[in-house]
Amino acid sequence: MMDLQDKSTCPTLEEIGEYVRNPVFMLLCSEIKDTYQCSEKIEYSSCSWEKGWNVKFKKAGRTLCTIYPRENYFTVMVVVGTKEKASVEEMLPKCTVELQDIYHQTQEGNGQRWMMIDLEVKDDLYHDLLQLIRIRRNR
Repeated sequence: MMDLQDKSTCPTLEEIGEYVRNPVFMLLCSEIKDTYQCSEKIEYSSCSWEKGWNVKFKKAGRTLCTIYPRENYFTVMVVVGTKEKASVEEMLPKCTVELQDIYHQTQEGNGQRWMMIDLEVKDDLYHDLLQLIRIRRNR
């Protein structure tokens, strides 16, 4: 089993997928890569809050999202900044109650909300997340 805390060995996306053991992880990664014609960047974070390997997707110098692997699920961080705020708040009423709760419970600081979304299944929350990423890309 791969150790996400081991800074000396950078895992591949496939190895992270094996660690997560949830097909939705690779599905989301493929969907982001295909939709935005970008590749993943696997980085080690020394941040005490979320230490270990994570997967970032960037397009045109902007981070679309960061994925934190867990066992059997994963957490996706999407930053909603001042440029995205109006569009996100416009789409929120059409989103799952879960995403609305995450948005409202996420503290805003310096005009940004760092939303953390746990995913296990490809459901409505998954599709809401893709909408957030699309808004992030188009700003």
